[in-house]
Amino acid sequence: MSTIVMVHGAFCGGWAFERFRAPFEAAGHTVVAPDLRGHAPDDRAGVVGVSMTDYAQDIAALCASYPEPPILIGHSMGGLVAQLAARRFRPRALVLLAPSAPWGVAGSTFEEAATAFGIQMLGPFSAGAVEPDLGLMNRYSLSRMPKGGKRPILTRLRPESARALRETVTWWLDPFMTTSVGAGPLGVPALAVAGAHDLVHPPATVRLTADRLGAAYQEMPGMSHWLLGEPGYETVADLVLRWLADEARAAA
Repeated sequence: MSTIVMVHGAFCGGWAFERFRAPFEAAGHTVVAPDLRGHAPDDRAGVVGVSMTDYAQDIAALCASYPEPPILIGHSMGGLVAQLAARRFRPRALVLLAPSAPWGVAGSTFEEAATAFGIQMLGPFSAGAVEPDLGLMNRYSLSRMPKGGKRPILTRLRPESARALRETVTWWLDPFMTTSVGAGPLGVPALAVAGAHDLVHPPATVRLTADRLGAAYQEMPGMSHWLLGEPGYETVADLVLRWLADEARAAA
């Protein structure tokens, strides 16, 4: 069995995978779910000025510390971090759950355009920390979570780097192309999974991301953005486990 590194999204921490990691551990995998830089509860440095490049380098360095290449699983913005890390360190496989798109992949919905506008309104020179908007998180990211399951998530959200958000959401304004994954497929077995009702990273955009990376694509009927914990997450985990097993057999 393999080591699996799970990379959380914006405003979150490794705790986001509390439910999702269980089926992988039950299957015999070793799961590591680190907090991205500035996201640990006791991290006093915070996220001010932190770039997507910093996140990607940190995850790539973590992956390089293992004797064998791990599997990378990333959710939302963590999916983009995983893509960027995969260009720096070749993982055994890459799984993207409702991933943020890399540089050059345009959004496909009004909601994505509205999010980009909101991020840009932070100001062109802002490099501070953005507080989580609990209303938006509740309405979009956690739209299918039962009421009792939302509060434990909302109370643990942390500020996110304005710089990293801008590099991700308004990539066309970034002259450094920070979130570019380069030309051509990533060259590793890759799977992108979308929730059919996800308004944060909708299926059309996730499919474009999959095409850009040369990844397989799977859409989950009835599901939204919180694929790692909303009702039906076990089905997502089973899908990923089966895909990993198929890839392992093909490589043998």
